[in-house]
Amino acid sequence: MSVVLFFLGLVLAYAGMLGLCLAMDRHWKQLASGLKPGWQRICRPLGWLLLALSLLVAWQIWPPAMAPVGWLGMLSLGGISLLFLLPYQPRLALWLPLAGAPLLLVAGVLG
Repeated sequence: MSVVLFFLGLVLAYAGMLGLCLAMDRHWKQLASGLKPGWQRICRPLGWLLLALSLLVAWQIWPPAMAPVGWLGMLSLGGISLLFLLPYQPRLALWLPLAGAPLLLVAGVLG
């Protein structure tokens, strides 16, 4: 169960970093230029909310003293993967959290 929670926290951390990334004009034009500009204002609070949810998941996985350390590790993994995907596969970077959510649901039900 903790492996599924770890990947859930990782997907939430990645999605939160992506939300903060989309709040910037440069990345909004690169990734979501077809959407209405009103959606860009939602990205920053949504990104912070997803990062807070990943912290809550980290508290479920590790003891309270280790949870912030594990959470920073998940943030680092999510941020570095976004950093490497953005220049080469920007559309994959955008759709990756949406593809990971159903897989986590299936893994949670089966596991």
